[in-house]
Amino acid sequence: MVQLIVGQKGKGKTKYLLDKVNSEVKNVSGNIVYLDKSAKHMFELNNKVRLIDVSDFAFENSDEFVGFVCGIMSQDHDLQQMYFDSFLKIAKLEDADITPVVNKLEKLGEQFGIDFILSVSCDDKDISDDLKSKIIVSL
Repeated sequence: MVQLIVGQKGKGKTKYLLDKVNSEVKNVSGNIVYLDKSAKHMFELNNKVRLIDVSDFAFENSDEFVGFVCGIMSQDHDLQQMYFDSFLKIAKLEDADITPVVNKLEKLGEQFGIDFILSVSCDDKDISDDLKSKIIVSL
């Protein structure tokens, strides 16, 4: 399953995402991974959440990002949730349609039983109609 948290930059998406991951860690029996553009939020995350700073890796496009996500999934058979902060930036999707990547993540999630929660810096009106049902919070 893919869930979207949408809103313009500075509206509180990261805070909402951090609160959500820290509350979910108590209810989830598997592992949680949090991907971010920096390690800035390391001390705000529960120590059971694995933070990955994607700036350490040289993605050039969204296909490479999805390959990276698949690599993480292949190494952790207990993975249950993945959180992506600054999704447009880390997935190299700024000024691009996110629908194909979200659909790939949806298929991966169904196949491997993983939930993806994405923080997307845009208004809900800018999300394609196909993805509007995936929006859980619009700030």
